[in-house]
Amino acid sequence: MATLFIADLHLSIHEPAITAGFLRFLQQQAVHADALYILGDLFEIWIGDDDPSPLHAEIALALNTLKQQGVPCFFIHGNRDLLIGKRFARASGMTILAQEKLLTLYDRPMLILHGDTLCTDDLAYQRYRRRVNRRWVQWLFLMLPLKKRVRIGQQLRTGSQQANQEKSAAIMDVNPQAVVAAFSRYDVTWMIHGHTHRPAIHTVVLPQGKAHRAVLGAWHQQGSMIKVTRESVELVEFPF
Repeated sequence: MATLFIADLHLSIHEPAITAGFLRFLQQQAVHADALYILGDLFEIWIGDDDPSPLHAEIALALNTLKQQGVPCFFIHGNRDLLIGKRFARASGMTILAQEKLLTLYDRPMLILHGDTLCTDDLAYQRYRRRVNRRWVQWLFLMLPLKKRVRIGQQLRTGSQQANQEKSAAIMDVNPQAVVAAFSRYDVTWMIHGHTHRPAIHTVVLPQGKAHRAVLGAWHQQGSMIKVTRESVELVEFPF
């Protein structure tokens, strides 16, 4: 058996092929897993659990079906869907985890997270992240009428795309010292995250020895998952 990890699907009504690929993944691959972990940015944008989007209902039903088939699903918020709350969690059957979670899978301790907290060189993003993760800011946003939240969400997305075009690739990747600090904080030798859209398994040299950082790819042209078994940790890319 295996435990599967995915991230950065960025599901939206504008990318039906990705949605179809994800639904096939749930039906054909995830259904055979011990568990499924979604490490953030399942959706391209999330303005509140009260958004009556048919896409949200479709995904909630598919995830809940997976749970009913005996496969638990766990979720860590990403920067695009940080407002996913209890209502959607109940509808989908997902269990929402803290932004950093220590697991032991098949006797292998590992840290899982979305990954944006490791990108500490991107100072502008980290300032933005601190603001939007304040509970009172989120509460005020969710009190706004749905139409206004839609407009704000679209404006934030457009602003983010423009800002990223002006940043170097290095700034938007993880900071090596932040990675080492995370390994040391949890005393593990395996880490799995998404966010950077740079799929790979890296070897990291720590004072106490070698560790490994598995990075999930974004679902742009193909699917991406980390497959953890008792024998191995494998990065798998597959067609939609």
